[in-house]
Amino acid sequence: MNPEIVPIHRKESLGEDGMLFVRTEGIVDTMVKIPLLVASMIIVAAIMPIQSSFSSPRTLDLIIYPDGSTHVSTEIDVDPLTTDYELDLFGSTIDNLVAVGENDFLLDTDVLGDSALIETFGSSVIFVEYDIHDLVSKQGKVWTFSLNAPSDFTLLFPKNSVIVGMTGLPINMKIINDKNQLTLSSGDVEINYLFSTPDSTASINSISQPDYITYAIIGGVVATAVIGTIAITRSKQKNVKPIQNEQLDQTTQTETIDTETIFKLKPDIREDDKEIVKFISNNGGQALESELRKKFLQPRTTMWRAVKRLERNGIIEIEKKDLQNLVKIRKNMEEEE
Repeated sequence: MNPEIVPIHRKESLGEDGMLFVRTEGIVDTMVKIPLLVASMIIVAAIMPIQSSFSSPRTLDLIIYPDGSTHVSTEIDVDPLTTDYELDLFGSTIDNLVAVGENDFLLDTDVLGDSALIETFGSSVIFVEYDIHDLVSKQGKVWTFSLNAPSDFTLLFPKNSVIVGMTGLPINMKIINDKNQLTLSSGDVEINYLFSTPDSTASINSISQPDYITYAIIGGVVATAVIGTIAITRSKQKNVKPIQNEQLDQTTQTETIDTETIFKLKPDIREDDKEIVKFISNNGGQALESELRKKFLQPRTTMWRAVKRLERNGIIEIEKKDLQNLVKIRKNMEEEE
């Protein structure tokens, strides 16, 4: 069988001189579209590296508190042309999330499970801080920190903690205010550590070196220390004299923070921040963040922004106390200046 040949339809015209003209429809459109497609592919290829550079964290710093909660602070480059930025959080149990844009502009955030939707308002850099309870777990006396980090990061451990195991080696290690800080690479990280109060340091040493002779030596030292402490305490109780009210007033005046000195060292403090510093100073140099919110009738995000601003200026420091933020005026400001 001969295959059927289907003719191609085309328009033909015969000129006066007998020349045959063949007209192909759409050839002009085709010639225009092909360069446009090529140009589009070149533009897309050029834009792809730029888009991948957006939304990358500049810095990522984590602080582990004694109760196992972790404070996360990160600085992120974002596309200023996008109105919303979706940030992947490291878990779903999030507290005190605050996002700040350029010029300390507080950004609106909405936490949705393990992510946060942030309105950028044209910012090219955003600063995000939050507390999370999903990164540290405890089994027996061993605490375990686990994280799949998107970039290199720093991790600050609480005081009186001893690292007993970790995956991989850190990039850098240093001591900050008697606390261990590690600089770690991106990827899966797991670190095991022991944490205790100073009174139970001997217990940590005994766990890391399980030896009966060591147990006996430590037990003897602890028993001797306890007996000596009891004897000293009793002798002091016999010699203690009632403290006069004048002495108490003098001690209080000595411990009171001089706010005028602070304002001279930090002349650029905002007026509303000065009121917060005065209140903390009159409150004995420290106050819970919840007390500050009640005093100044501010929502959580606004007060947290003010507290972090004072912390960046080196005026106050933040500690964890019973799952609350304790704001304290720093006593070594003059030394640092």
